Amino acid sequence: MTWFSSKYGRNSGSPFSRGILAIVSSLAVLCFFCFPATPASAVTAREILDRMDDLYRGESSHGEMTMVVVTAHWKRTLSLEFWSKGKEKSLIKILAPIKEKDTATLRSGNEIWNYLPKVKRVIKLPSSMMSASWMGSHFTNDDLVKESRFVEDYDFEVTFEGRRAGKDIVEVTCIPKPDAPVVWGKVVVVVRLQDYLPLESAYFDEELHLARTMTFSDVRTFSGRTLPARMVVVPADKPGERTEVTYREIAFDLDLSDEIFSIRNLQK
Repeated sequence: MTWFSSKYGRNSGSPFSRGILAIVSSLAVLCFFCFPATPASAVTAREILDRMDDLYRGESSHGEMTMVVVTAHWKRTLSLEFWSKGKEKSLIKILAPIKEKDTATLRSGNEIWNYLPKVKRVIKLPSSMMSASWMGSHFTNDDLVKESRFVEDYDFEVTFEGRRAGKDIVEVTCIPKPDAPVVWGKVVVVVRLQDYLPLESAYFDEELHLARTMTFSDVRTFSGRTLPARMVVVPADKPGERTEVTYREIAFDLDLSDEIFSIRNLQK
């Protein structure tokens, strides 16, 4: 029995729950997560980007993580619980500290709401807020809900394959399509050659200046999947600042009710 099923209910009995698949990302294509040590040329740029987008999702997911935000003036630590179902539904709730407990963000389809328990208000976010900071961190609302997908919103190609900084890597450069609803002017993704797990993503603004760098580390196995448990975002214009996210638990491919992703549940 998984951590989730023991806490919340029945596991779907997916291939993951049976321990059949060993993988990296939470992306939806199950066989993709086996990560054999095949050469990079055997995997297309499209497959690498799909893995990146789905790394922490799967058909559904539920877990807990710790987020630490460090700025020039303060440090803040949040304990978070999250759920996802398909590519359209996500819910994140703050568990601690007490003063922020139950603050939550819900995405259903293309709509996003925040719940502020102090004032007991649900606020719908406009799409223009997707690039805004989430809860004072260096992650954006789009990072949390993953509205955009690389293969849908960017043109892309492998721009480097070989050894760099002592590691065998594949680099994929992504340029947004003319009408894509994305906030970046370019994104450069670097993955490990041996298993295509992400090492780094560099995000550039519309003038192609580096805006932030996201690094991935602390590879662990959750529910039969292998993925980086720690992500760190460093803004280029504030190198002394960062946001760290560490996954404590993740369960994949669960039988989650749609009620979890409702406005009513957002306020509980």
